[in-house]
Amino acid sequence: MSELARTKTHPVMVGPVQVGGGAPVSVQSMCTTKTDDADATLHQIKKLAEAGCEIIRVAIPDAKALNGFEEICKYSPLPVVADIHFDYKLALEAAKRGAAALRINPGNIGSMERVDAVIDAAKEAHIPIRIGVNAGSLAKEFDTRQDMTLVEKLVASSKSFVEHFSSRGFDNIVLSAKAHDVPTTLAVYRALSKELPQIPLHVGVTEAGALRQGTVKNSAAVGILLESGIGDTMRLSLTADPIEEVHVAWELLAALGMRRIKPELVSCPTCGRCGVDMIPIAEEVTKRLDGVRAPISVAVMGCVVNGPGEAKGVDLGVACGKGQAVLFENGNPIRKVPEDKIVDELFTEIENRFGKK
Repeated sequence: MSELARTKTHPVMVGPVQVGGGAPVSVQSMCTTKTDDADATLHQIKKLAEAGCEIIRVAIPDAKALNGFEEICKYSPLPVVADIHFDYKLALEAAKRGAAALRINPGNIGSMERVDAVIDAAKEAHIPIRIGVNAGSLAKEFDTRQDMTLVEKLVASSKSFVEHFSSRGFDNIVLSAKAHDVPTTLAVYRALSKELPQIPLHVGVTEAGALRQGTVKNSAAVGILLESGIGDTMRLSLTADPIEEVHVAWELLAALGMRRIKPELVSCPTCGRCGVDMIPIAEEVTKRLDGVRAPISVAVMGCVVNGPGEAKGVDLGVACGKGQAVLFENGNPIRKVPEDKIVDELFTEIENRFGKK
């Protein structure tokens, strides 16, 4: 993984969160609540913040959402990005009402004159803009070109928008150019990282699907990009509770060895040697680890083959035998516990050493 690649981008501040310029890759999500229901939206934002979300985006579909948006910005524990499509006047108003950033698709705002008005509003409010490009919001000069592939259209559109913003003296931008499939996503972002190396990139697979499919598609595309040093912030879009997006994002960052805020579970896949009912034990440990906010590793091993020896680098774990398990720390046995006490005894040790959430 090339950390140097990310330091080429210029830093952009979304509230207190730095995007680009060598900052850690930040985790974003988007609220599913109605923005005019400020209480419900703030409740969801609080839950997302607790899960590890660092930047939150909310939709502003119409003017009636603006009052709720203003209240959300006032009380949100996270910087709030206003998500605007079609009506540029909503972006102008959101900039006045406390947005930490604006997200627009220049290709669907209506005209570059309207885009310019949004740029001027962001300048006045001293906030950045994320330029969002996808198949439905390409620059008009490329949209109907039959001689260009979708990858070429996305890259060309992105470059034309960035050049326009720069010509207006506005470089406080983050760029995304998303597709719903992995190969297109990889090709587009690889090209953008080479052709616009100074621009922070927001990465992810759009319209990736429900929890299982969306997790796989996002992990494949974003994992490859991040390992290559491409990407400064991310939203892993899922048709699911947005908290799942945050969980998957942090699992991906942890798997790549980039950032970790929660425990890692190391568990064997089970086989006929298991002397206990392994799967429910692992599931219960996983569930209870959600209440631990420490970057530790915990092992649940099903037999002596996958026991302390293979997990000696793990902070705490259990190696199960027939009707019992051995608790161990860094590969060293602590004590034996009966099968019905395995999870409780493991978490007693975890809480003694690392505390509760």
